[in-house]
Amino acid sequence: MTESVAERTEPLVANPRGRAPSLTLGVLALIGTVWGIMQPLVAPALPDIATQVGVAPSSATWLLTAFLLSAAIATPIIGRLGDLYGRTQLLLVTVALVIAGSVLDASAGSLGLLVAGRVLQGFGAGVFPLVFGIARDTFSAERMPHAIGLISVTLGIGSGIGVVLSGVIVDNLDYHWIFWLQTVVLALCLLATQALVPPSRNRTTGTVNWVGAALMGGGLAGILLAVSKASTWGWGSLATLGCALGGLVLLTLWTVSERRTRHPLVDMSTLRIPAVWTTNLTAVLLGAGMFSAFVLIPPFAQAPTSTGFGFGASVTTSGLLLLPMALTMFAVGSFAGHIQHRIGAKASLIAGSAVSMSAYALLLVAHDSKLPICVATGVLGVGVALGFSAMANIIVHAVPGHQTGMATGFNTVARTVGSAVGSALAATLLANSASSSGPTVSGFNNAFLVAVIALALSTLTAIAIPTHTKTAAETPSVS
Repeated sequence: MTESVAERTEPLVANPRGRAPSLTLGVLALIGTVWGIMQPLVAPALPDIATQVGVAPSSATWLLTAFLLSAAIATPIIGRLGDLYGRTQLLLVTVALVIAGSVLDASAGSLGLLVAGRVLQGFGAGVFPLVFGIARDTFSAERMPHAIGLISVTLGIGSGIGVVLSGVIVDNLDYHWIFWLQTVVLALCLLATQALVPPSRNRTTGTVNWVGAALMGGGLAGILLAVSKASTWGWGSLATLGCALGGLVLLTLWTVSERRTRHPLVDMSTLRIPAVWTTNLTAVLLGAGMFSAFVLIPPFAQAPTSTGFGFGASVTTSGLLLLPMALTMFAVGSFAGHIQHRIGAKASLIAGSAVSMSAYALLLVAHDSKLPICVATGVLGVGVALGFSAMANIIVHAVPGHQTGMATGFNTVARTVGSAVGSALAATLLANSASSSGPTVSGFNNAFLVAVIALALSTLTAIAIPTHTKTAAETPSVS
């Protein structure tokens, strides 16, 4: 691959003295985990929030939608800005913006202010292309797969912790504590980043194609808005179809704009690399499979025992059923780099998709007690850890160093889109099967089956990823 016109990468520089790479990795992993926690943390509190601010429960779901839209739009832009102006510097700015959003939400008394705070919090998705780039600049070629693998699974680990933690907060504290606790932890992340993460000196030259950014943002917003609201508006409604069509039109115009500018926000030639686009497609499918669990398991457990399948569990107990997923993701993620060193990133991704598929197959045939559900979520954690860590390494090794932020940022967007599609489909299947007493077991079974199909397709697309070939990305970095 060749660099874009008027772009270059400054030489790699060593990690400054006194800043041990292991400490840097710890901070980067902590930041990824905290952002993962933030994604599902507010969901169980939506009924309480709606009551306290005086809005309908359907209106409160904008706290989820705004977060999702902001994350998808901001991620590639922040990744590009990090490549231009320094990844560590942009990481500090991004964390500061997320803190501002958390403080706003913690003190807000209206839905409008809460949504504004969630938009700022969504910017936190931009930390992933930044931390991947920092890891690439900091670690040697031998240690880089381990570092990137560990950071990759923090999203899933954090999401699992977030579901459990949210139940405890909702059952015992006011919803404002969700945001105050986030603020305290994020402030610690900001101080740790300043103290332990080396300043970035590996940058490209050029500018940001802001016209392209606006077109891309509008296009993603249309698509994600259609997907996230489809269960409420109806998949065939004018609002859903209009948002989806408008999003596709804007994304088409964005593609044209990116091809004509000297400084594209996303290099289309990079996205056309076979290893990149097949990995991104796999990310959509694997993301859909993973996040379906967060939509399906808690309501399944909370369903009354009178339904014949539910356990009548509390919010806290239902969240604990997802704890095995967080634990196995952490355990496997810690060794993901070593696993990929032995079998390769592609094989790890194939295995991750297949193992995740087996978890939903188990849920489809055995969910009459809490034990098989705990086993299934634990197995799902193993699969997602193998898959997520492998995707980031495949992308990093397939692109030149100066495009790490852009490429990994777009992969994060692919996972975000997948999570939105998976969550929306699961919610729609539950809603369509609902009776007067709530979702029926057939709705859950249909959703489990759709997840099995999505992860089977994910396995096939992972198999289609070209075998790894040496690229400019493999030039040794300085530790």
